Amino acid sequence: MGSEGPPAVTIHVTGFKKFYGVAENPTEKIMSNLQSFMEKRGLPNNLILGSCTVLEAAGEGALGTLYKVLESAIADIEKGSSVQGQVIWMKSCVLRCFLCLYSLSQEVHFGLSSGLTRFALENQAVNEATFACPDELGWKPQRIPIVPSDGSISRTRKTTLPVNELGKTLRKIGHDVMRSDDADKFVCNYVYYHSLRFAEQHGIKSMFVHVPLFSTIDEEVQMHFVASLLEVLACMN
Repeated sequence: MGSEGPPAVTIHVTGFKKFYGVAENPTEKIMSNLQSFMEKRGLPNNLILGSCTVLEAAGEGALGTLYKVLESAIADIEKGSSVQGQVIWMKSCVLRCFLCLYSLSQEVHFGLSSGLTRFALENQAVNEATFACPDELGWKPQRIPIVPSDGSISRTRKTTLPVNELGKTLRKIGHDVMRSDDADKFVCNYVYYHSLRFAEQHGIKSMFVHVPLFSTIDEEVQMHFVASLLEVLACMN
């Protein structure tokens, strides 16, 4: 029996709705268009676009939908006869993929950082909720732990994905991307911390990616970046 190639990867991606000061969140539009964009581009054999989900731009308000997405990654893994799971969060999209004898599942979250001039791969999240402005449900926490049982607000959780290698590969392709160790302390960090904690508990991987406004990097370029990122992630498994 010959080589069947690398295992397929199912990637689930998430984005966010509008929030204070941002009437149109680019990650919501990316989520809406990603499936058709990837189909036109041509999905690699080892990549399956699972779900593209838009989260409420609110700390507690995002968690119900977030955990449904995370749990679907576990369900994907359980479908495989030989399993290794991975969850990657970039803050706006989730992609899913199966191949050959076993399946991998990843989660990537996409979020907006309006001051950015390039893409940021977030290496970690901190157990602190300090919102500079109220979220979309009016919540404005100050210096409280996201998960009290995890200890103090200085506790950090890091992605197990190779952020430096990812950045290097994406820059070679031509994307303006950087590593970041500060996912902010607004809803993006809040969601990412929950995702990383879930990923660690279930032996999968999670990642978060911040993108700029479309007025800084236009929509077409951002769509190509997201597609490239997902393809590179699939090849790394």
